[in-house]
Amino acid sequence: MAVEEVLTTRYDTTLVAVSFLISAFGAYAALAASTLVRAKGGGVNRLNAAFAGVALGGVGIWSMHFLGMLAWDTGMAVGYGLVGTLLSLLVAVGVSAFALGYMAAGAFSYQRLAVAGPVAGLGVSLMHFMGMGSMSFGGYLDWNGALVAAAVLIAVVAATAALWLAFHVRSTLHRVGAALVMAAAVCTMHYTGMAAADVVCTTANRFERMHGLMYGEDFRLLVILVALGAGAIVGFDVFMQRATARQAQA
Repeated sequence: MAVEEVLTTRYDTTLVAVSFLISAFGAYAALAASTLVRAKGGGVNRLNAAFAGVALGGVGIWSMHFLGMLAWDTGMAVGYGLVGTLLSLLVAVGVSAFALGYMAAGAFSYQRLAVAGPVAGLGVSLMHFMGMGSMSFGGYLDWNGALVAAAVLIAVVAATAALWLAFHVRSTLHRVGAALVMAAAVCTMHYTGMAAADVVCTTANRFERMHGLMYGEDFRLLVILVALGAGAIVGFDVFMQRATARQAQA
């Protein structure tokens, strides 16, 4: 009979670095797309808001989250449920698109930021803990409430700062710097949230795999493909729209 044991975990530093780069890539794409969210005649271009949401939520946050999870070596076989994983993606994209669209619906104001920032931060937190909840392994997670609260607070502050940057950064160089800052904030929230959980093993066979779950290399490849594919689509859309605008002005 297995005895409950709190496991010592470690991180694959290469994947941690990749998770940061993916987050920065998504943040840069979102900053580029956010300049097109406000429609020329006023109001919101919903398609561009959706693209910006895909870049920020789907790449900068969701893909970063699951690469970070894959970087976490628990000493056990960890599988991920497809339904919970995809729901967390929808939450990340939906909240990001809503927040960017809300900010673009009128002239920038700190009143709008005070609404959109916390909503986005709480949405990011929900996505993070939904993502961790999609894990399946021979045990359970024991949560530290203080660190969970700290992660949520960091998410709210980071989301608010990200939205401010999205509507104030214009030059390419500044956009690169802002993307790196946003990625650092997202990663700080993510790894704080992960530090809030101790892995408790309750099984004798730590590496037994469960049917119907995604594991290891297959899941890693899926996350990277989603990140690069979504980022490429958003980047191509932004490039084409700007090229069209330049032709119209010529």
